[in-house]
Amino acid sequence: MNTLVIGFVGLTHLGLNSAIASAARGFHVLGYSDESELVSDLNRGVLPIEEPQLEELLASNTSRLTFSCNPECLSSCAIVYISTDIPTDHSGESDLTPIRRMIKIATENMRADALLVILCQVPPGFTRLIAWPASQLYYQVETLIFGRAVERALHPERFIVGCASSLQPIDIRLLGYLQTFDCPILPMKYESAELAKISINIFLVASVTIANTLAELCEQIGADWSEIVPSLRLDKRIGNYAYLNPGLGISGGNLERDLSTLMTCAQKHNTDASIVAAAVAHSRYCKNWVWRKLNAFVLAQNPHAQICLLGLTYKEDTHSTKNSASLGLLEHLNKANVSIFDPRAAIDAGGPNVRRMHTLLDALAGADVVLIMTPWEQFRTITAENLLSRMRGSVVIDPYRMLSRIKLESRGFTYVTLGAPISIKRGH
Repeated sequence: MNTLVIGFVGLTHLGLNSAIASAARGFHVLGYSDESELVSDLNRGVLPIEEPQLEELLASNTSRLTFSCNPECLSSCAIVYISTDIPTDHSGESDLTPIRRMIKIATENMRADALLVILCQVPPGFTRLIAWPASQLYYQVETLIFGRAVERALHPERFIVGCASSLQPIDIRLLGYLQTFDCPILPMKYESAELAKISINIFLVASVTIANTLAELCEQIGADWSEIVPSLRLDKRIGNYAYLNPGLGISGGNLERDLSTLMTCAQKHNTDASIVAAAVAHSRYCKNWVWRKLNAFVLAQNPHAQICLLGLTYKEDTHSTKNSASLGLLEHLNKANVSIFDPRAAIDAGGPNVRRMHTLLDALAGADVVLIMTPWEQFRTITAENLLSRMRGSVVIDPYRMLSRIKLESRGFTYVTLGAPISIKRGH
């Protein structure tokens, strides 16, 4: 067992996954929050978030985990991470008030020789302005991905660590902690590390934007994007791990935050970020892909169609609906008859004619069209027989190719998906 005590200030999605993963690596971990009810729940093993394997990991490491709402407990920590989530508004602008408050609480209660590490997504220049000795202050790039948070916390690809100077060695306590995760450690200046996180996400956005652009062209010229993708993965300049799946725009909050931050920085320093602005505009366009297809293949012929919408969350394996394509679509459907099913989303959405169903099959009943808006694994179990026995209509709009196009088209369905031409059927 490691003797270092690691503190995490802010027990949100980022903080909880990081804290529990650190305990699993053998460290005694102290998690601080000023929300007494949350702390009480956590000490009883009750989590406020859902992530695959997180509940089990918490249960198996309770002996090394302590949660407290008393900030004085931070005096026992050799390393204190600021790990609160940074909220964003609808346009991706960050609210830095919570992190500044948490930093103040931490620095007022930490011992003088302790290390302070900023783990949240912050704009370039933020870390260097913190009032803490530079030799004891670090910025670490977080690797959180909703739905894969435990995997990423336990087995990171690399650690990017910002220091006051590129020549400054990482304190042996922080270095020893990071080395237990057995991955590359990349030290650099604060500003480089802060921009590295943004750079990673901007390259991801670029891949998504290009994939969506080319996929839409495929739909119009008779090509199939899924046939083209293997040729791209075999090109070493693009690579096997490139993100080449088309989707319904950019959602969730984190990518939008980095796009907004980069445009703000570019404006401040008089550099050109027009390509980023184009990606933002294209994302808005992609979010309406289902709405355009729904109008073309259903509503133009049947304005009062019964719509089955499957999935409210912005992606699978999360409860978050932040900027999800589903919520955007429901704004267009405020007068339509819609039945909704999502296995995890906590919110209800839509107008008076929108019904939240308890089961997948109930949601399908009487539908003229099925829209698969979130690629939940459960939706892959839908069969042509399920649809034939429950639906009234024969249109399936499935952006993520969860179902078999060949099987559905052979049973008379019109199957609409991203990146492929559409063969119109006459009904089953």
